[in-house]
Amino acid sequence: MLIREAQTDDIKSIQSVRNSVTENTLSDPALVSDGDCADYMFRRGKGWVCEIDNEIVGFAIADLQENNIWALFVQPGFDKQGIGRALHDTMLQWYFSKTKDTVWLGTAPGTRAELFYRKSGWKETGTHGKNEIKFEMSYDDWMNH
Repeated sequence: MLIREAQTDDIKSIQSVRNSVTENTLSDPALVSDGDCADYMFRRGKGWVCEIDNEIVGFAIADLQENNIWALFVQPGFDKQGIGRALHDTMLQWYFSKTKDTVWLGTAPGTRAELFYRKSGWKETGTHGKNEIKFEMSYDDWMNH
């Protein structure tokens, strides 16, 4: 398993992973363009990918402009291997090296993602968007988790 910074050439694989997931699916995959991915990875924040046998099987993207975790997804069939944890921790380590501002994310209730974030020390703070749970992670909570 290799975690590395995402590059422009990775966007097609990132989109493939994003559109393969069975939870927190996009109502319309066209809503997130390759340009959106590039914008979040290179202008607004940074992205990482996980490779196994030269195949991208997961990715994470943090947005410094909105203090948001824009994406964290693992391809079905590669769960429970520590990929999400490695991407999560790499991303938050970078995020909090750039700012001490609290970071937030939204995810659907009743999903494995919800449980993952709760176990990872995220605090539920309300709702976001279309009935998603809003979670936050402060700098102090990250450093003490």
